[in-house]
Amino acid sequence: MTPASATPVFRYRAFISYSHRDKSWAGWLHKALEAYVIPKRLVGQSTAFGTVPRRLVPVFRDREELASATDLGRKVNEALAQSACLVVICSPQSANSRWVNEEVLAFKRLGHSDRIFCLIVAGEPGAGDLPGREAQECFAPALRHRLGPDGRLSRERTEPIAADVRPGKDGKTNAKLKLIAGMLDVGFDALKRRELQRRTRRMAALAIVALSVMTVTTVLAIAAVMARNAAVAASHAAERRQKQAEDLVDFMLGDLNDKLAQVSRLDIMEAVDDRAMNYFQSMPTGDVTQETLAQRARALERIGSVRLDQGQLAAAMASYRAALKLALPLAAAAPANTSRQLAGAEIWAFIGMTQWRQGDLDAAQQSFVAAQTLLHRARRLTPDDPQLRFQLATIDNNIGHVLEARGQLDEALVQYRSMLQLMQQLVPAQSTDAEWTSSLGSAYNNIGRLALMRGELAIAVAHYATDDAIESALTARDPNDASQRDSTLTVRAILGRTQALAGDLESGMERLQQAIDIATQLKAIDPGNTDFKEHAALYATQLARLRRLSGDLRTANALTAQSLATFAALTAQAPANTGWQREFAEARLEQAAQSLAVGRVDASRTQASAALHALDPLLARQPGDRATLLATAGARLLLAGVEDTQAARPLREATLHTLQTVKSGRDDPRLLALQVEALLALDRRTEATPLVRQLWRSGYRDAALMQVLQRERIDYPVNPAFRQELLAASGGKPGK
Repeated sequence: MTPASATPVFRYRAFISYSHRDKSWAGWLHKALEAYVIPKRLVGQSTAFGTVPRRLVPVFRDREELASATDLGRKVNEALAQSACLVVICSPQSANSRWVNEEVLAFKRLGHSDRIFCLIVAGEPGAGDLPGREAQECFAPALRHRLGPDGRLSRERTEPIAADVRPGKDGKTNAKLKLIAGMLDVGFDALKRRELQRRTRRMAALAIVALSVMTVTTVLAIAAVMARNAAVAASHAAERRQKQAEDLVDFMLGDLNDKLAQVSRLDIMEAVDDRAMNYFQSMPTGDVTQETLAQRARALERIGSVRLDQGQLAAAMASYRAALKLALPLAAAAPANTSRQLAGAEIWAFIGMTQWRQGDLDAAQQSFVAAQTLLHRARRLTPDDPQLRFQLATIDNNIGHVLEARGQLDEALVQYRSMLQLMQQLVPAQSTDAEWTSSLGSAYNNIGRLALMRGELAIAVAHYATDDAIESALTARDPNDASQRDSTLTVRAILGRTQALAGDLESGMERLQQAIDIATQLKAIDPGNTDFKEHAALYATQLARLRRLSGDLRTANALTAQSLATFAALTAQAPANTGWQREFAEARLEQAAQSLAVGRVDASRTQASAALHALDPLLARQPGDRATLLATAGARLLLAGVEDTQAARPLREATLHTLQTVKSGRDDPRLLALQVEALLALDRRTEATPLVRQLWRSGYRDAALMQVLQRERIDYPVNPAFRQELLAASGGKPGK
């Protein structure tokens, strides 16, 4: 007998168990399951749960099905016995619901413990075991414990199979597919892949839907405005039309945008968002409910985030400003409402991020402080709110970045340590939250970066390795999360680059290549995402440098050509993005170094001059930004190397003066190496000698420095003490 034929036939595909407070989630899930059309290639396959059907119907939802029942217990038990699966809506309310717990227990007693699936909508798994956080537990006791031989719950713990729709988790679409994959006993990846293929085939139809929705929204909006100007008797009709319009807009910016993103139709997303933006700007704000205004603010924030991902900084700022105009009065009117304060603070933070990308550090810091002020005000009322503490950690991170860019490294370290402390407190209690765990990794990354600037190379490598382990584990948990994969490739590149500074050139090139490969895959999935493009180009430049220094000029040339093409397009798209301008100049500088390596002196001079022409104003604007300082100094020294002696000397002396007058992070080995290069080129060997000793003690063995020292015949052996320090800092795991 096959597994399929041995499987009993059930009346219901699933039984949904939930607390009445989660009725809206149960309604959504009920409709989502029954409306789902299973991909044709899966229909008819035999699994341990039976033959895969065309539709998941019917689904039993007890509050709906038992509305007229007189014997609740008997009807529930009959329905449970006739259900193939049990799906539990999990929240603190359902965890405390007697009926939910009894339904789970009854289903387990039927011998179907392996067919229970959970949808987490609120709360936190495992919070019931944490003192003071018991009220946040989302799993009912019957979900957390195995059934004993006596039919009662034992003390043995079990981990329920769960999908998660909380912010930053699976999202509605993936959560639905995870549940369906479990109910059918098919692989989630196979189901997701076929779902994406099916959605791609429907792309053209979806575009028509989007355009139709925009047209209907416009008509309804006009009708709403006209009705508002009519007699009082028509006011109810106007409000109804406006509600219909805003529901459509909410659909456009929510589910429709998600679907368009999955099929990479950013052009239609942009048109949808533009129409929604125009609609909101035309609507009044004085005679609508606070809930409606909050909805508008959320919608405008989402529009801004799409624009930010596309690199359209001015358009993103316009959306965020419009959202803030709505959110701040709502927060002021309800100071005890934590969610309102969080919403306002988040918009302030997005504005600060946009200003940061525009290179306006003063404005960015003011916006981050404004966000912090809102959060501190809310914290006085709810000091233990985990989401509020997470947002505070995020603001610590943002303010730290601004201070670091100003060259105020000690002040930045205070912010980064505050962030690390908050995240270390939050993550053990929120170990399943990918966004929070990733933020813990970012906190280690920040402190590692400042350790490098202090000349503590081993500590920097150790902190970067910790972040890499965190991000890699999160990616392994959900390989389809593009944002998480982007975080992983970023720290992978940073770790590799730092290992190369410590002399491990092989590991450096390997990790940078891994980062480029991941970024290239992400670009193919979402060609309009500028972060993916930027990272692929940036790390191609950095790998090109290592390839050149190792003698592989052919590969270095190909990588640099790729970088230059990408950054030329990005900076043309967003000229105000100072980060892209600097990275474009770094790619030009690497091109100049490659030209010099093959004796093309004139080309090298032209390319280095172009890089310096872009970098000088950036350094004047942000003299404390370490990346800009290093790139500018490198460009000047390279240009000095291709000029005649009379022109080269002033360039080297000016560069040396700039490097020696740095106020914070003066022990950064990258700065010291550039000073050594300048001093040796100026025949000031005596002054260079103590810096060479300092670099040796720090363990710095960048390939460019090694070439300079070899050319000058300066002995620079491996530092065995540093090797031991690096081994200890890395937990006894040597690099390749």
